[in-house]
Amino acid sequence: MGYYDQDYENRRKKDNNKVGFFLSAFVGAILGAMIIIFSIPSLIKFDVLPYNLTPKGTETEQGVITEEGQMVPYQTIQVDISSAITEAVEKVSDAVVGVINIQETGFWTNTNEAGTGSGVIYKKEGGKAFIVTNHHVIEGATNVEVSLSDGTRVPAKVLGSDRLMDLAVLQIDGDKVKKVAEIGTSKNLVVGEPVLAIGNPLGLEFSGSVTQGIISGVERTIPQDFDRDGRPDWQLEVLQTDAAINPGNSGGALVNIKGQVIGINSMKIAQEAVEGIGLAIPIDSAIPVIEDLEKFGEVRRPFMGVGLRSLNEIPSYHWQQTLKLPKEVDKGAFVVSVMPNSPAAIAGLKELDVIVELDGEPIADVLELRKHLYIEKEIGDTMDVTFYREGKKMKTTMKLTEQHTY
Repeated sequence: MGYYDQDYENRRKKDNNKVGFFLSAFVGAILGAMIIIFSIPSLIKFDVLPYNLTPKGTETEQGVITEEGQMVPYQTIQVDISSAITEAVEKVSDAVVGVINIQETGFWTNTNEAGTGSGVIYKKEGGKAFIVTNHHVIEGATNVEVSLSDGTRVPAKVLGSDRLMDLAVLQIDGDKVKKVAEIGTSKNLVVGEPVLAIGNPLGLEFSGSVTQGIISGVERTIPQDFDRDGRPDWQLEVLQTDAAINPGNSGGALVNIKGQVIGINSMKIAQEAVEGIGLAIPIDSAIPVIEDLEKFGEVRRPFMGVGLRSLNEIPSYHWQQTLKLPKEVDKGAFVVSVMPNSPAAIAGLKELDVIVELDGEPIADVLELRKHLYIEKEIGDTMDVTFYREGKKMKTTMKLTEQHTY
């Protein structure tokens, strides 16, 4: 007795359907591939394909001759690599030079290169070229040389230098100078604005190096301790950038995207924990100093004629015992000495007077007094001075003069 599968007929129909489906798919795939193969030459001819497919054949200077005898010409792809950055660099790079500090050493006055920095050619006039660099780049130099962008070295004359602003002006023969930098403005700079730092990091072998960054901060102040007594003598206003500024970049150009000089690179905070903090002197602050150094060999600043110390430099018990100050007075600058016939002497200031205001503005220490005097005032201006003497608040007015008069 046998067993009969009642679904046998249906199963056979399903199997036949599957075979038909796969056969149709296979035939369709073959036909599709043949269509594509025979269509490729036409697609290439009419440049329809989204990519280049070079057919087999004989290569010539004009293109490839296919096996069918058809010429397929080479396609030339042009890439424009110029940009605002490359244009800015091209505009100013030849005006950035190397500055070599040469000093005498030893008993026989041998000379050697004590250091190198950078400089910016900002003017060419009367057959001479004028270069701004940092004071610390040429400090202590017996001679100074300038290395032009083509490697030519020429002697330089130091016209003047200012430690307070860390700027110096050099003069060279202008015959070989082909490019002068365009001076911009630092007045309207904003954080995030792109900038370029151009100079000679690590020496002249890296001359003309360019680094890119942004303005990271404006109106930053960096304390300067010139006499190394641990107390700041001046606050230098600087621009902060993350463009890499390394040793040798000092005196070089900080440039905006238009290729205009907006700052003179001055220093870098060199600490292991600090990265990407470069500093530059704003060009608007530098220009008056550059002009004075070029014309007079020094910066002409208004002069009071007093020796000063800050209240916070002495023990507080001296504030009442020695200076006789009221208890509420805890800030100011007291007079240590007065030069004869100086503006301070003519105005009636004496030793141990404590200056607390200038032109109605509070003065906390000697640093604030100098900033008001050097930034807010000019030679020939009058200045109101509020001070304490023997516990009494007093006022006087002095007319400021030029320092080298005394």
